[in-house]
Amino acid sequence: MSRFYYLLSLRLRDILSVRFTDHFINFPVSILASISPASPWRRLARVAAYAGLRLVGHLFQPLKNPDGLAGAVWLYVVSANNYEALRFIREARSDAVLVAGQGKNIGRYGKEVNRLSLRRKILYYWQYPAALLGLRRLVGPRATRFFDLIFYAIGYYEVYRRALRHYRPRAVVFANDHNDDARALLLACRAEGVPTAYVQHASVSTNFPPLGFDLSLLEGQDALDKYRQCGPVRGHVELVGMPKADAFLSQRNLTPRVRRVAVACNLLDELPAVADTLAYLLRELPELIFTLRPHPSDRRDFAALRQALPALQWSNPQQENVFEFLQTHDALVAADTSTHLEATLLNVASLYYRFTPTASLADYYGYAAHGLSEWAHSPAELAAALRRLAQHKPADLYRRAAYYNATLGTPNEGHSRALAVQRLGEWLDGPASGA
Repeated sequence: MSRFYYLLSLRLRDILSVRFTDHFINFPVSILASISPASPWRRLARVAAYAGLRLVGHLFQPLKNPDGLAGAVWLYVVSANNYEALRFIREARSDAVLVAGQGKNIGRYGKEVNRLSLRRKILYYWQYPAALLGLRRLVGPRATRFFDLIFYAIGYYEVYRRALRHYRPRAVVFANDHNDDARALLLACRAEGVPTAYVQHASVSTNFPPLGFDLSLLEGQDALDKYRQCGPVRGHVELVGMPKADAFLSQRNLTPRVRRVAVACNLLDELPAVADTLAYLLRELPELIFTLRPHPSDRRDFAALRQALPALQWSNPQQENVFEFLQTHDALVAADTSTHLEATLLNVASLYYRFTPTASLADYYGYAAHGLSEWAHSPAELAAALRRLAQHKPADLYRRAAYYNATLGTPNEGHSRALAVQRLGEWLDGPASGA
């Protein structure tokens, strides 16, 4: 293999690093199939659809960016959650602009972000056969299993390097460190000498790539400890708390008894298991009100669940952010989601319950191990915990979040946005960012 193709394979392994982990390959079958189907024919069909709708479709999609990108501080987002995590920087700095890849789904904020053209991405697909062969040598059969994900990742790095040379942004700020397009842009920034910063937008795990930014603004000691387990930590790190929680920390839930229960699910939770749990809780605890909130990216059909459980209330994640949702509830039931941390910060009782038990995901974020959440191992234990909380809910549950939120109990509590903007500004104005 020539040096060019070897380096290409190494770069794609980095870009797709989370897709080649044991953690990813051991996802529940239904979840893994939604990302990359088990059938090679279905994967081929998706590749064909991507080629037609994205690669060719981008050629005819007009791009009208409302902001000037040249010389600006780019806030790169890959989801609505990312947008909400970085919007405060846009509000604080006149030189900051929100940016996403062409065609990237940013939910209800889709029209509010600038777009980086991906029209030239199609020009780099001549690399695909050699990249697939090279990755086969580096990661083994997993390259063949995920040939579709490799196909999607081709060309991001080259197109983003071209965009960086054209616009020469002052810096790029990320809220995601593991999606293929975000990692491609990170590597492109390194190659072009563009400074990079990272704002943590949700809890992290030891399955993430090593922390690789020039400046990383993390929420607390938990995140730093986990990233140290992922590999060498690059650049400078500051612990600034959770900026997105600032507006809500002064409105903690001090209700002494649980009456309204929030239930959060995501794509890792299989709907039949979620339905069975909710049916059990509604039957056993008729005095409590339960509200289900799917993940913002969950596009599954919940119609049957709505019909089967008419007493169940619903939250629309496209219209109500997670803190607004939690504010109207006294307890949270969920599996592996950072919503547990957000609930605890608001003094909402957190109950960790695995709707769909999977060995590789047991206490994925370590919330139960560190005492943030109470682990209910069965529906009966879950119901018993809710009965107890319906009698008495402590007023100091939020203190459990100190390991995850560095500003909790300090003068900076509730001022993480200002602290993050200050640290970012100091870094941008310092010699390191201009290197």
